[in-house]
This record gives sequence, C-alpha cells and structure tokens, in this order.
Amino acid sequence: MDELLRPLVPQVLGVLVRRGADLATAEDAVQDALVEAVRRWPDGFPEDPKGWLVTVAWRKLVDAHRSEASRRTREVRVLHDVAQGPVEQRDDTLQLLFWCCHPALTSASAVALTLRAVGGLTTRQIAEAYLVPEATMAQRISRAKRTVSEHGVGADGDLGAVLRVLYLVFNEGYTGEVDLAAEAIRLTRLLARLSPEPEVGGLLALMLLHHARRPARRDADGMLVPLGRQDRSLWGTSLIAEGVDVLQTALAQDRLGEYQAQAAIAALHCDARSADETDWPQVLEWYDELLRINPSPVVALNRAVAVGEVDGARAGLAALASVPDDVPRRAAVAAWLHERAGEPATAAELYAHAASSAANLAERHHLLREAARLAPDAPGT
Repeated sequence: MDELLRPLVPQVLGVLVRRGADLATAEDAVQDALVEAVRRWPDGFPEDPKGWLVTVAWRKLVDAHRSEASRRTREVRVLHDVAQGPVEQRDDTLQLLFWCCHPALTSASAVALTLRAVGGLTTRQIAEAYLVPEATMAQRISRAKRTVSEHGVGADGDLGAVLRVLYLVFNEGYTGEVDLAAEAIRLTRLLARLSPEPEVGGLLALMLLHHARRPARRDADGMLVPLGRQDRSLWGTSLIAEGVDVLQTALAQDRLGEYQAQAAIAALHCDARSADETDWPQVLEWYDELLRINPSPVVALNRAVAVGEVDGARAGLAALASVPDDVPRRAAVAAWLHERAGEPATAAELYAHAASSAANLAERHHLLREAARLAPDAPGT
C-alpha cells in the first residue's frame, strides 16, 4: 500500500493548498486521510484513489474549520461546496515543489520541507539523514510551514531555486535510513516529467552520471577512492546510458545551463575507459563554458584541475592563484598540483592542511592518508 500512497501524497496536498488551505493544516488533513485509507482499503482500492483522498482530506479540513468559532458559517459552506465538486485530473506535485522552495525560506528549510511534503519522508527520517535531533528538525519544518503560510503560497520559488534544493538533497548522499541521493533522483525524475525545461534534464543527467560511479567511491575499508583510482568496472552502465540520453535531449534544445554543462563534464569522465583516456581538452572546454555561465570560485577551482591535466601542473597552479584561499577543497587541489609539479613536501603540508577543514570524516581520513604518503619520512620517499 505504501507504494501506491506515497506518490499520491504530494498530489493530494497540492490540490488542497491550491484550493486555499494552509500548508500545515493541509498536511495534517492528508495524514488523517491516509489513516482512513489504511483502515478502509485492506480488501481493495477505490477506483480513483487520489479523488478519494482529496475528498476525505478536504472534509477533514471542513470539520476543522467548523470547530473553530472564529470561522464564519459562510466560509465553511464554501469549503463544503468545493469538496463536493469533481477532483481535478491534474498533478499538483510540481506546484507543491515550487511552494516548498518559497523565496522566503532558507535553503536548509526548503530542503527539509521538500523532503517532508513532496518526498513523503517522516520527520524522524529527515532528522536522521541530516544527523540532527528529531525535535530540531520538527521545529525547522514547522517554521518553514509557518513562513510559507505567512507569506502566502502564491509566491512560488523559481525553477532555479527548486533545482538548487534538489541538488542539495542529492549531494547529501546516503546517511541514516534514507538514501537522499536516490530520493533526489526520484523527485528530479518527477520534475522532468512535468517540466520541459532543459536544465531539469541537465540536473537529472548530472545526478544519474554521478550516482553511477557511487559503487566505486569507497574501498573495502570504507575509505574514499579518488576518481582517477576508481575501479570503473563497478560503475553502473545502465545509469550512465540513461544519463547520456537525458543529457543529449536537454542539449538538443540549445539553451545551455550550468547543470547541462556539469553533466557534460561528468559524461566525459564516464565515457573514458581509464583515467588516462579522459578527454581533458574537451573537459576544459566545458569548464570554460561553465565559468562563463556561472563565474563562481568553485567552478574556477575545478577548472584549475582541468588546466593542470591539459597544460601541466604549473599552469594549473597559475589558474588556481585567482581562487580565494577560503574556498572549500582549494588546499586539496593545490596539494595535488604541487605533487604533480614534483614538490611532495609542499603537497604533504597542503594535504594535512586540507584535512583540518574537511567536510566529513571520510574525506579527512583520505587527505591525511595522502599527506602521510608524501611525508619526507614516509617509506619510499
């Protein structure tokens, strides 16, 4: 039953909110309707499960309004009349995604609300995924709902905000009970079915191509394995094929965006049978395009790696000079370039420095291992 109900939740919630219900109250009504569904559907589903849930949830809202003395009788009658009308045969999930990415919300709040309202995850699951107490996550989601209600759900987030939220979810990867990378792919697939915008396809392709490499990212001891050292036979060929197909469809629309450019770079890595066979000149060309679209320090940092591969370590270090020192992973990239330039002692110091500000324990262990490998007293040095 969960497989049937889960995709219906955001659609039903979207209908209620579009009809004018408060987001928080609407979610409570949907949960009540789901309880009714579990109780009444054991022996068979209704002909129109979505319509049944909308009707029951809306009647729950009507009952709630009737119980509030401050609500006028006329308003209750309007709600009741609407509830008797036919259920719209449309998917409101896309609209719900935009509401969850309301411009008044922070990225963290938008992510949490999206996972709760659109993804159908419980507060406990989201809290575990982000390694925070359930009470903390409950407060964050409640504040997000309150913010959307106060500002009005008519103020949608733009598509760029929705894509950023989905990408943030994907980058959290796998923690706790929920595989957030897989959940982000599921939601982006849904968005791609509902929106023809090429950047949606670009983001989906990027996720698929990155996810395909996941089985090779850690060794038997759980340590991180850099891209150049990964066992490419472990990569998911079906995901790569799908990602390339989605990317080609997006690029054919001739409206290039940053996610399409990132996906093109990922596709070039996936296309190489070994690290040595990577088409680095073409990778650098795509980074030039990406830097034109999004001239951010992070893009410039990654471009310096490509420059180092194409024109040599010294050229890469020259490109890195324009990247601010506080950009995450800058020290690690500098260490890699100095190692390639024949300066192992400097590289070891930089790897150790990078480890001190690593984003997670696995990355820290990897960087410390690289520093130890290049230290002056290391075996073989």
